[in-house]
Formats: sequence, C-alpha cells, structure tokens
Amino acid sequence: MGNQMGCFGGGEPKKKKKVVTGGLRKRGGWEDGVIEQQALAKALQQQHKAQMRFERNASSQEQGAKIVPPRKSYAGRTAGGAYKDEFKRSASTRARHLDDLLLDPRQLVNGSKEGVVKASIETKHFVLVHGGGLGSWCWYKSIALLEESGLVATAIDLRGSGIDSMDPNEIGSMAVYAEPLLNFLDKLGSDEKVILVAHNIGGACISYAMECFPGKVSKAVFVAAAMITDGQRAFDVFVRQEKNEDDLMRKAQRFLYKNRTSSTPTAVELDRNSVKDLFFNRSPAKVVFHSIPCGPSVEVLILLWNNIIFRICLLITFYMNIVQDVALAMVSMRPIPFPPAMEKITLTSEKYGSVRRFYIETVVDHALPFELQQNMINLNPPEQVFTLKGSDHSPFFSKPQSLHKTLVDIAMIGAK
Repeated sequence: MGNQMGCFGGGEPKKKKKVVTGGLRKRGGWEDGVIEQQALAKALQQQHKAQMRFERNASSQEQGAKIVPPRKSYAGRTAGGAYKDEFKRSASTRARHLDDLLLDPRQLVNGSKEGVVKASIETKHFVLVHGGGLGSWCWYKSIALLEESGLVATAIDLRGSGIDSMDPNEIGSMAVYAEPLLNFLDKLGSDEKVILVAHNIGGACISYAMECFPGKVSKAVFVAAAMITDGQRAFDVFVRQEKNEDDLMRKAQRFLYKNRTSSTPTAVELDRNSVKDLFFNRSPAKVVFHSIPCGPSVEVLILLWNNIIFRICLLITFYMNIVQDVALAMVSMRPIPFPPAMEKITLTSEKYGSVRRFYIETVVDHALPFELQQNMINLNPPEQVFTLKGSDHSPFFSKPQSLHKTLVDIAMIGAK
C-alpha cells in the first residue's frame, strides 16, 4: 500500500521526490467517496442486468407456453399492448445484447414517446401499500427504481405488518388496520397529492383512504389488488364462487383465534409450504450477481478494501453471490388480520369515485387468478388497465422493471 511512516526526528534534509505519473498517490476523503460510489453503482448495475436477463428469459418461455390476446382497456388503448417505438432506438448497427438496458430509468421521467417532461407530472410522490401478510420490505426494488428515476417513494407498514409491533390478532377493523396510511395522508399539506399504489388486500385499504382523503390522492393504482365496490368485503375478492380442489388460496389458509378462546377467527396465517406457489411462483429464487466485467485498477481496489462497508458488500457479492427474495418473504411474512378483510366498506361516488383509478393485472397469478381480476375489473371499471405478462402475484419480485415502467407511465398520464 505504499509507505505510510515518516521521519519525526532530525537527520539529513529530505530530497525532493520525483513525481511519477500513473503510480499510487494519496487521495482525499472526497475522492475515496467518489470511487466507492462508482464501484457500488457498478455492482448495482450488474444486479439490474441480471434481473433483466431473468425477466426476458421468463417472457420468452411464457410466450411459448401461453399467449394472452390483447384486449381494449377502458381508456381505449390495448391493455398490456406495446406502443410503436416503445423504446428509444439506437443508431448503432450492432445487435442488441441481452445485457443492454432498454431504457435508462431517468428517461422514463425526463421524457417519453410523446415528449412529456417531468414538470408535467402532477405529483412525483408514490405511496406504496403492501398486501396481506407482507410489509413495506416487499417494495424495496420498486423504491430503488423510483428513486433512481428522480421520483419519491414512501412504503407504509400497516398495523400488525412489517415492523409494526401490534399483534395482528388485536386488529378489529379497517380503520385500525389502515391507521398508518391514514395518519400519513392526514399529515400531508393541503396542496400535496400522492399516487397510492396497493397490492393484494392493500387495495381495500387505499379504497378506504380514498374515501377519507380524496383531495390528497392524485391517482390510485391497484396491483393485483382488491378493487372493491361500495359495501363489498375484501375477503370476497379472493374467494371463488365455486369450490375448486386446485384452489391454492383455500389450501394455504390457516385461521388463528385470539388466545384460542374467540369463536371467530382473528387472523389468517399462510402455510409456508404453499406460499411460494401461491405468491411467488414466477419470482426468482435467487438473483445472481456477476463480477464487474471491466475490473478496477489495483490502486482503486486497495482504497476500496480499506472501507469496511465496501468490504462487506464485496464479500456478499462475490462469495455468497445471491440475494433470495423468496427467502426474505418466508422469514418476514406475518399473519393477516381477519376482521378488516371481512368488513364491508362504504364507498361514495363523491369521494372515492372522484379519484382516478388504474389497474395492473398479473397473468400468472395463483393467489388472485387472472379470471378473478378480470371479473373485478368488469364490475368496477377503472380508467385504464395494464397487463404484466409472465408475472405472478408479486410483480415487485417477478417483474420489478416492468412494474416500474408501468407505474411511471401511469404517473405521466395527464388530465382527462
């Protein structure tokens, strides 16, 4: 690492050293920080590319297995259909490689095919609401992508979920379950608006919030979520009309009773052996990190190795080499409060109906099958429908890039 000892006593006067270009030299703290950020950014870019490769391979398999015909959405465009010249084209004659990024996330905000600029977005603030049993942790990829695009993302832990300390068996109403979301909206300024994004039973929670704070919600996005109507229960959305022996949701449910004395269930727990096929049947078991193709110089590696945080990241990346989303879910999921799911929610056209709604379908969904999603959409038509082909019930794991692009597309949709 070079000599770090100096002479503190007397002796012969120091000779002036020759400056040799290209050798090691001492860097300032700010330069170390820049190098560390560049290296970490490079590692994240490799993760991004690996995820893109997985999505494209899954999409190719899906096209060979099942073809879902495009259908008209309620806004007149084809739900899930691609626009002409969807991505900006390169002038290069080189064939596109699987590792190539189709679009820089910042381009999604700074400009689109219609030339819409960031200033035209009504709000840049997304509020992400998880589904039953999950927590704010499930949105970590979406948060990173949104923030990389210059947007703002806030993930909420509902009562008894994520890191919230309340016992799920103690939650007796939707008002209590959705309290963290309601408190967040209540604290917003009078001129502030957000885009609510919900998954699973979180759709009922944001519907409840839209009824309470319609003036603070710019748009509501339902991602494979319960988009209920007036007087409907969230539980009804996930129940098939006819009993089916292959109904994974019915098989996975295990009802819990408070102190084992309650006559009605107080919470629902999902069987760990079934939850992977139910929620994560298309989510990658692991995301492989690849080594940096253009290796840094020895000088850079020496400086980075002296940083303990980078050393830990390096060991995780190159020696462990995997990040397991499904394993994260298995150890983080908690029981789902049952009373909020059974509560009939009152929704009015003056409040709830004044908020623009969008729905994102997930085609290979075992928890909320595609047919049930379509039935729900037909009963309560949103402004526009988007389809994520090849996605399971958890697109934030199985299709994070596609989900991100769809969210940005929705944010950039102008006034009617």
